[in-house]
Amino acid sequence: MAATSGPGPTVFVLFGATGDLAKRMVLPAFYRLAIEGLLPKDWLLVGNGRGDLSHFDFRDHVHDVLSQFGPKPEDGPWQTFSERLCFAGGGFQTSDPGSLLDVLQEAEERLGGRPQLIHYLAVPPVAFAGLTEALGEHGLAKGSRVVYEKPFGTSAEDFRKLDAVVHGVLDEDQVFRIDHFLGKEATQNLHVLRFANGLFDAVWDCDRIRAVQIDVPEKLGITDRAQFYDATGAVLDMLVTHLFQVAAEVAMEKPASLKAADLQAAREEVIGCFRPLDPDDVVLGQFEGYRDVDGVADDSTRDTYVAARLWIDNDRWRGVPFLLRTGKRLAASKQTVSLILREPTGPLADVPKNGNVLRLDLSGSGAIDLRLVAKRPGPSLDLEVADIGLALDALPDGDPLPPYVRLINDVLVGDRSLFTRPDGLASVWKAAECLLSDPPAPRPYAPGSWGPAEAVELAAPDGWLLGQ
Repeated sequence: MAATSGPGPTVFVLFGATGDLAKRMVLPAFYRLAIEGLLPKDWLLVGNGRGDLSHFDFRDHVHDVLSQFGPKPEDGPWQTFSERLCFAGGGFQTSDPGSLLDVLQEAEERLGGRPQLIHYLAVPPVAFAGLTEALGEHGLAKGSRVVYEKPFGTSAEDFRKLDAVVHGVLDEDQVFRIDHFLGKEATQNLHVLRFANGLFDAVWDCDRIRAVQIDVPEKLGITDRAQFYDATGAVLDMLVTHLFQVAAEVAMEKPASLKAADLQAAREEVIGCFRPLDPDDVVLGQFEGYRDVDGVADDSTRDTYVAARLWIDNDRWRGVPFLLRTGKRLAASKQTVSLILREPTGPLADVPKNGNVLRLDLSGSGAIDLRLVAKRPGPSLDLEVADIGLALDALPDGDPLPPYVRLINDVLVGDRSLFTRPDGLASVWKAAECLLSDPPAPRPYAPGSWGPAEAVELAAPDGWLLGQ
């Protein structure tokens, strides 16, 4: 990624600081940055919410969060870290900024000069526009950086309205639309695997690749996210965000460089080639018992599962199905990208099906696996499938960072390489339009299964590599 200078004095404003996303992802990531020595020399984190917590109460809250989700407070510089945590209550609206302006004035006086402001919107998407307008109204937008969680909008029309609001207040280079799948070590290694290894670069097209599978099943249910999930579902929560973005990482043309502008341009160009999904190429599902979860409507038709066959209309990928699948309460939790190569023509008969597969494991620190056909040792010519793998954290001096840690660090240094642009998002919404305007009815599936049986047909003739 692009080299950048170290960050100067910074005030990080965390909207929704006591919410679920802040607890599970943002606050643990921020503490990991402190442990790794990646925070600026001078910094403060100001939590914001509707409650009226004191600075000390907020520090106790963050201590409890880290004790539950890690890194544990005792595993890092908790004392000096906690002294830089503040809270501004009373919410934040155009009509009433609560106590945020007063707390930020105190922060400026404490750090001296005009520190870099970073606003992180760890709030539901419905709050994005109002908070953005409030930043402009109260003079907190100029020169700041603003991080938006996904989904950035809930439909093509909603995206256009939100994009207009955001660009009415901020310049594009101030906007960081986060997608933590782009921050995964294995996702980033896609570029290196392909562009630094002629073996793989030579086969990265429709002549040699028969199909691509991006498969992110989850064993977990919706736990305490029922209200959010019933308003969002698998299509918005995963497909139009993470899975489409990973598909673009696989399918992009070679960028001129790995600088932010070039990398973003290559990613957004290929997203513009995504053919709008055909309802016949999509299966939605809902796990049995979903409507019994507290916070879910008794007659909810929300999807908890989606499988889709995506086509990319350019010369490199024409005719290659990109098979995307994700869902809750499935048989396993995995995050894989699999490129299935075409069988070579030649003298060997009975070559095992799906014997040539390049697979990236996106979970954890990531791994790269290669499935090959080899001769089984012995007197006869018996063919066998064999797997070889490389765990990325096994590389010498490797120090893999969790996705949120990596991406927040990129925000701190101003590197937008792994963040999405509005032109690509507009194409994403266009590609998914049929699932938003007139979605097919979700089909029931048993918890612990691989989802609706109808999805098996989407992956023919290869079948899904997971769950076979």
